[in-house]
Amino acid sequence: MMKLKANVEYSSSFKRAYDKLDNTISKKAERRINIFLQDSFDKRLDTHKLHGKLKDFWAFSVDDKYRIVFGFVNDTQVVLLDVDDHDLYR
Repeated sequence: MMKLKANVEYSSSFKRAYDKLDNTISKKAERRINIFLQDSFDKRLDTHKLHGKLKDFWAFSVDDKYRIVFGFVNDTQVVLLDVDDHDLYR
């Protein structure tokens, strides 16, 4: 996979979901976003293409339960769309 140093936009739905996270998870998410900004395919993130109704999007892990869903705008720009519980879509 290519190493992408990303420019990130935050969608309004991402901001709403992020604001609902408890403090522990939001701090983990911030750390993961910082890693993502340097290399969106860093192995610690487990960045992966989604399937099913989300097949046009990608995600990276915050921890074992939470992920951040994003989409590529172009080669260097991404938009963070949601932060959610993996189990909601299983």
